[in-house]
Amino acid sequence: MAEILVLVDHVDGEVKKVALELLTAARRLGEPAAVWVGPGAEGAKDKLAEYGAAKIYVAADEELTSYVVAPKAALLAQLVADKSPAAVLVSATAEGKEVAGRLAVKTGSGVLTDVVDLAEGVVAEHSIFGGGIVTHARVKTGTPIVAVRPNSIAPEAAPAAGAEEAVSVTLSDADKGARITEKVVQEKGERPDLTEAAIVVSGGRGVGGAENFKIIEGLADSLGAAVGASRAATDAGWYPHSFQVGQTGKTVSPQLYIAVGISGAIQHRAGMQTSKTIIAINKDAEAPIFELVDYGVVGDLFQVAPQLTEEINKRR
Repeated sequence: MAEILVLVDHVDGEVKKVALELLTAARRLGEPAAVWVGPGAEGAKDKLAEYGAAKIYVAADEELTSYVVAPKAALLAQLVADKSPAAVLVSATAEGKEVAGRLAVKTGSGVLTDVVDLAEGVVAEHSIFGGGIVTHARVKTGTPIVAVRPNSIAPEAAPAAGAEEAVSVTLSDADKGARITEKVVQEKGERPDLTEAAIVVSGGRGVGGAENFKIIEGLADSLGAAVGASRAATDAGWYPHSFQVGQTGKTVSPQLYIAVGISGAIQHRAGMQTSKTIIAINKDAEAPIFELVDYGVVGDLFQVAPQLTEEINKRR
């Protein structure tokens, strides 16, 4: 069975959920082989093996994490040459897609990004045009390189050997062209990360102001959800741009997405259309968002959202 390389997203040795999703997807295509870049693999080995990593290629040299993106692409290119995998999977994050692009150039391979599902034969599924059309695509040249959206595939445990193999790569001058000079740890609250959350509650123009986002936060906290915002809300300064969901913001694909006071412009839909279940609260019955949703509530968000929060809190 051919290997499927999976680039592991991790922070300070902690495996991110998307890596487990990629290992799950890799099992449909062949034998998953995790690729770990940087120190900290010792504490993550059991988790990766639990979710199907038959092998774990560890490039522990700390220098590989001292530069921006390029060393990961160089390492993967070397593994593609040495191991002849059937495909390479990365997360469709900003960094992951850059790695995918660089790797495609280095290996002369085709690349597919923003994939929402994978089937045998490395057939990738995309959801486009606001979720109105589903397409399937395959790479015709080289080793398929696939960037999968976080939260698109539910992680499933399937214990494997997790045999560790040390690997290394010699970096070129070009790979060292951009060095990381400082890392600042952003303070995190108790809410989950927006791109990895299973539930997201987003507010839009209808929220009416920064002070009213406490309604969105209250509903999110009752569900243990992340908070998002539309471009209109972030451009108005009501919520930080780092929480923007949309084509020019972050792409999310949670199990449940609740859009509160969001009209549903195509820019926003592009960032959340692959959510498994979508609920909208909007006083305008003709709002475009209702074309996309599974459940819609036509009503005043200032009445509906607090009542919903209250009912959820009663049942917790």
